[in-house]
Amino acid sequence: MREIISIQVGQCGNQIGSQFWRDISQEHGIDFNGFYHGTSELQSEKIDVYYSETDRDNCFVPRSIMVDLEPGPLDAIRGTDLGLFFRPDNFISGNSGAANNWAKGHYSDGAELRDAIFDVMRKEAEKSDCLQGFQMFHSLGGGTGSGLGTLLLSKIREEFSDRIIMAISVVPSPKVSATVVEPYNTILSVHQLVENADEDLIVDNEALYDICTNSLKLAKPTYPDLNHLISRAVCGMTASLRFPGQLNGDLRKLAVNMVPFPRLHFFIPGFAPLTSRSSEQYQAFTVAELAKQIFDAKNMMTACDPSHGRYLTAAAIFRGRMSMNEVDNTMRDIQNKSSSSFVEWIPNNLKTTVCNVAPSRLKMAATFVGNSTAIQEVFRRVGEQFSAMFRRKAFIHWYTGEGMDEMEFSEAESDMFDLVSEYQYFEQVDVLTGYDTDEEINEDEEIVQDDQKE
Repeated sequence: MREIISIQVGQCGNQIGSQFWRDISQEHGIDFNGFYHGTSELQSEKIDVYYSETDRDNCFVPRSIMVDLEPGPLDAIRGTDLGLFFRPDNFISGNSGAANNWAKGHYSDGAELRDAIFDVMRKEAEKSDCLQGFQMFHSLGGGTGSGLGTLLLSKIREEFSDRIIMAISVVPSPKVSATVVEPYNTILSVHQLVENADEDLIVDNEALYDICTNSLKLAKPTYPDLNHLISRAVCGMTASLRFPGQLNGDLRKLAVNMVPFPRLHFFIPGFAPLTSRSSEQYQAFTVAELAKQIFDAKNMMTACDPSHGRYLTAAAIFRGRMSMNEVDNTMRDIQNKSSSSFVEWIPNNLKTTVCNVAPSRLKMAATFVGNSTAIQEVFRRVGEQFSAMFRRKAFIHWYTGEGMDEMEFSEAESDMFDLVSEYQYFEQVDVLTGYDTDEEINEDEEIVQDDQKE
C-alpha cells in the first residue's frame, strides 16, 4: 500500500484534522472505536493509505500525529468521542504555547519538541510498507502552526527527502484578523513552504465565511462550520488516493499533474454542491451543475478571484455514480468556453477523474483544485501588511528575542515578492511574447531567474 502520515499542528490544525478524520472514517465505514463496519469492498480496498491495522480483527487506527505547544487543544480532542480513536503516544504537547510568535514555534519552544515528534514519526514510517508522503494541517497566522509546522516540514524534507509533502494551510483573512503579527508569521511561513512543501492547499477564513453566509445561508457561522468545509475539500482531493480511481492515484501523480514549476505549488480549492440545508430538497444536482459550481469564484475557499488570473493547471474530482462520458464532455465544453482562463502553452491542463464512492450524506459531489496565478493576490495582500510593519521594525524584538536573525525577515520578504513576480510572469508569458518553441520558453525562464538573483 502507499501510506500517508497525517500531522496536525496547532489549535487550528488539530481542529481541521479532527473533522477530516470524522469525515473519512464515515466514508470508509470505521467507527470511533476503530472497528470496520463497511458494506462495500471499495471502502476497504485502500484503507491502509490512512489507517494502520491493529492486532484486533477489523480494527484500525489513524496514521495521525497530533502536535501543539500547549496541552489545551489536545486535551479537547481527548475529551471528545475521538479521544480513544487515536494512538495515545501520538499526542505530543508542550506546556507554554507559542504566544502567536513564529520564532517561538520555530526556534525555541518548538525545537525542544522536535525530537519527540520525530521519534513518533519514525515509528509510523517504519510500520508502513511503502510510505508515499506526509500531509500536514496547520495555520500560518498563529505561532505553533506556522513556526513549529514549518520547522517540521524542513526536517521531514531532510530526513525523508524522496517523499511527497502536502500541506493544508489556513492563511489570515483580509477582513478578519486574530492577531496583529499575522503578516509576519505568514510571510515567514511562506518562505519555508516555497522550499519544503511539494503541494499546498491554501484556504482562508474570509472566503469560508462568505460561503457560509451567502451559499449556505448560515446566520452565524462557527469554526466547526468552517472546518467542515475545509474537510470536504480535502476529502474530495484525497478521494482518488483512498478509493480506486483513474487519475492521481497517489500524491506524486497529483504533483506531477498539478505543479509545472517547483515553486508554484499553491492550490486554490473549491467544492460543490454548496447549498443551504433548507433548499437541498429543491435541488437536482447534475454533472453540468456541479461543474458550473466548482468553477464559480463564490465556491473558492481562498480570498482571490480566479478571473483575475489564469490557470496553469487544474483538476476536478467527481464523486458518485455518474457517466464518465458525460463528465468528459462537460469539462471539455467548459474548457473550450473559458479557454482564455487557461494558459495556452500547457496542453490538456485540466484533468478530470471520477470516484464511484460519494461523500457521506450526498449522492454526488465535485472537488476542484486549481493552480492559478490569481493566488498572487493572497501573497501580495499579506506582503504589503508585512512590509508596512517591517519598515518600521515594529514587533521585531519579540522575534529576535527568541534567537531569530533580523535578516530572515528581509529574506522572507524578498522571496515572497519573487514568488508574486513569477506568477505574474507566467500569467502573461504567452500573451506578451507568443512563444512557438519550448527552447524559447526555457531561455526566457533562465533570463528571469538570472534577473531575480541579481
